[in-house]
Amino acid sequence: MDYSNYSTLKIEMLDQGIMLLTLNRPEKLNAVNRAMLDDLTDLWAKLRHDFNTRVVILQGAGDKGFCGGVDVKEGIPEDLMQAPVFYEYQNQLAELQLAMRKIPQPIIALIHGAAAGAGFSFAIASDIRIITPDARFSAFYINVGLGGADMGSSYFLPRHIGTGRAYEFLLTGRFMQAEEAMNLGLASRCVPRDKLLETALELAADIVSKEPLAIRCTKEAINQNLECAGLEAALHMENRNQLLMVMHNIHKGKARPFA
Repeated sequence: MDYSNYSTLKIEMLDQGIMLLTLNRPEKLNAVNRAMLDDLTDLWAKLRHDFNTRVVILQGAGDKGFCGGVDVKEGIPEDLMQAPVFYEYQNQLAELQLAMRKIPQPIIALIHGAAAGAGFSFAIASDIRIITPDARFSAFYINVGLGGADMGSSYFLPRHIGTGRAYEFLLTGRFMQAEEAMNLGLASRCVPRDKLLETALELAADIVSKEPLAIRCTKEAINQNLECAGLEAALHMENRNQLLMVMHNIHKGKARPFA
């Protein structure tokens, strides 16, 4: 896969198939402009069929923060003022989160400073969040005259922290501080800024040490079962995956598939 033609993203391929993906507009707090929207759309589409990349580590460039949302200061092109065109633009923004769920690679988001608006949605659509003590999260949409449920926030946040607290953050747009994020289970680890990437690389190395198909099936099962009808549907997904893994191990020549 060729990931070299992005103007707003920095891509580094590290050892063991680990991709370091950096939102690279630090002078704008990595805000999402039209170019970044197109770059991310293309990137997630390619990763869905990339069997060499095993884990994606997502971070924001610069010291200010992870991502400040959509770049409203870029200006709103006249064509976006037409309802059908704006609806298409909104759909493209929203589908980034769906694409993040569909790629087989686990996404580890590294959050420092602000993750607001679109940055918030990128963080909660990732599979694992590692944060710094200065990290803060906001579904900022409602603060700028939009609905508080945007870019997957009404789907992901209640599933991460429960509906009771999710209502509060989505209705007020207030910032969730790092300590709250840890207490609510939104983030799995909180480390000093200079340990952020090191911690992610250790976790990524642990993941890539496992059978690639097993990792893919596990991410798929978790994501599917978050929205399945009940236990029976969840068990069907798990049973399918386990059968697939046993057959895969036998095909690889393992005398003991469960070893």
